[in-house]
Amino acid sequence: MKVVQSWDDGIVDDIRLTELLRRYGAKAAFNLNPGLHQAQRSCSWHYGDKDVWRLGRDELVDVYDGFEIANHSLTHPYLPDLSLTDLAREVWDSRHRLQDWFQQPIRGFCYPFGGFNAAVKDEIRAAGHIYARTVTEVEPVFPPVDMLEFGVNCRFADPAFWARYECVKASNGVFFFWGHSYELVNETMWADLEDKIAGISADPAAEWVNLEALFV
Repeated sequence: MKVVQSWDDGIVDDIRLTELLRRYGAKAAFNLNPGLHQAQRSCSWHYGDKDVWRLGRDELVDVYDGFEIANHSLTHPYLPDLSLTDLAREVWDSRHRLQDWFQQPIRGFCYPFGGFNAAVKDEIRAAGHIYARTVTEVEPVFPPVDMLEFGVNCRFADPAFWARYECVKASNGVFFFWGHSYELVNETMWADLEDKIAGISADPAAEWVNLEALFV
């Protein structure tokens, strides 16, 4: 069974997350909005009582060293609402900027707010992406009917996480979970995530793979 994971938005909690993933040899894709990263860390929004800080531009390469980077648009708008000119800017400029920053091909896309339509998919395809992740939960996730409508099994904190995992394992399929590290609001949640990452890494039937590796 192959296991893939995807995390959004480029926030400070990703420092702890990437350290955790490296500890267990887990691969992951991180979906970034390069137009929202300032030179220094910035407080972007609130999640309940928690201030969510976005990483500074100069620390991105070190934080995500060794991980797959995917395009999450330039500034995280709801893409179906944009004009074609603005849509092209959000998709193309973001991809070019990420490739310049990380010096690696950017082949994946993640829809902000999970929003897309035919025009959005056409622009993403034209810009050179080979897959695009949605937030739609599907079974099985792979192979997708449409590579630009790549669904997921569940979120990382889904109460049915292990049941879904075992179901995919029984069919030797692809298990795909996602989330935002700012959702980890206490040590209990961090410990639960570590148990999941450690458990998957220790499972001889499971193999961590990069998302884009499924398509190339």
